[in-house]
Amino acid sequence: MDRLIIASGNTGKIREIKEILKDLPLQVISMKEAGYNPEFDETGATFAENAMIKAKALSRVAEGIVLADDSGLEIDSLNGAPGIFTSRFAGENTSQEEKNNKIINLLKGIDKKYRTARFVCSIAVVSRDFSFTVEDSVEGIISEEPRGNAGFGYDPIFFVPEYRKTFAELPEEIKNKISHRARALEKLKLKLSDIYGRKHV
Repeated sequence: MDRLIIASGNTGKIREIKEILKDLPLQVISMKEAGYNPEFDETGATFAENAMIKAKALSRVAEGIVLADDSGLEIDSLNGAPGIFTSRFAGENTSQEEKNNKIINLLKGIDKKYRTARFVCSIAVVSRDFSFTVEDSVEGIISEEPRGNAGFGYDPIFFVPEYRKTFAELPEEIKNKISHRARALEKLKLKLSDIYGRKHV
């Protein structure tokens, strides 16, 4: 069985990817489980560029298919910020709570209709035989305060009107169907199906 190595140290992201790809005939493991711990220079100007930088970096030393994602939050009233700087938006060594609070404070007093935002996820896959990227997003609204204890990252402040809940309030099985990462991973599955053939994937 081919193995697919996730180029990430983010435990929440790894858990989500493994759950969504569990029905593929691939051994899906983290780079730590595969014995790798590289440092990535995310110097790209887009999510897709950063994802490919990470995937190519790990593929140079790892055996198997490498998957890397770069994702983030785009807030319309902040001109698309934090965007590719999502993880570093409030500084390098700040907690996620501090990051969430910074965004809430920046949007303080702004009407709900101007609090629109989206999560974007780009996924790059690299192997000896092929490489490609896929991307998708999910629309939402930045809540006025954090809500919910599930998920990770900015989930507690990302409100999905369709469900009237933040990502952090949604059951995992629902989030894993509608999230930006879930949608991008579904595109990934279709790409792998084309590459390997329907009987293999």
